Amino acid sequence: MSGRIFLANVGANASHRFASPIFPDRTFEFLPIPETPDIPPPHAVRYRDLRSYNRRTEDLTAYIPQRLWDTATHNDPEFETFTYGDNCETTPRGASLKRLQQGDFLFFIARMEDWVADGPTQRFGFYLVGFLEISASEGVLANVQAEPSEKLLEKFWNNAHIRRGLADPAHWDRFWAFAGSEESRRFPYAVPVTRQLCEEAFRAANGAQWRWDEHRSDLQVIGSYTRSCRCVID
Repeated sequence: MSGRIFLANVGANASHRFASPIFPDRTFEFLPIPETPDIPPPHAVRYRDLRSYNRRTEDLTAYIPQRLWDTATHNDPEFETFTYGDNCETTPRGASLKRLQQGDFLFFIARMEDWVADGPTQRFGFYLVGFLEISASEGVLANVQAEPSEKLLEKFWNNAHIRRGLADPAHWDRFWAFAGSEESRRFPYAVPVTRQLCEEAFRAANGAQWRWDEHRSDLQVIGSYTRSCRCVID
């Protein structure tokens, strides 16, 4: 890898009453956050529409509260056409992603819950679940304020922010979207993000190593440092 590495914290998190499940062999299913506000068909991807990565004929409703089955998801990143979007112009969380260029890598970290044969365990951890290598050909869609051209829609049609905009023009709200090259991947096995990995590989915004507070768990520290998207290896 010759490009810089950025990190984005994605998927259902501690504020939701469910989490992406990870299994004893480290296979997993990725569960996105709910879409807010809800969007109508045909652009919505409902939770009941999500398909299992590991068992392609099955859905993911076993891991999702029934009250959410018909709720639209903010399915971002999506690992079918490999795109990701964020509100880089309007929220601090995504601002650093405006620095992404061709050849850079955007890795995704997700909070997951251990699942065993009996179900969820209330044991959580952070894991790397995949990455985009920013595409050489129109891989960055910047400050989107109107429906993109037909050519760009062919590349970004499956992105959650594009789906929102197509459902309601009010959602052409200056978001950015990123497309991955053919080298982009959804990992078949999640990679644990441990304290050791963070100390060896990641740096804070000021270039310093992460600080580990004895009054907070490693999970809390990792969650705090990854709340905003950032370049972790320059």
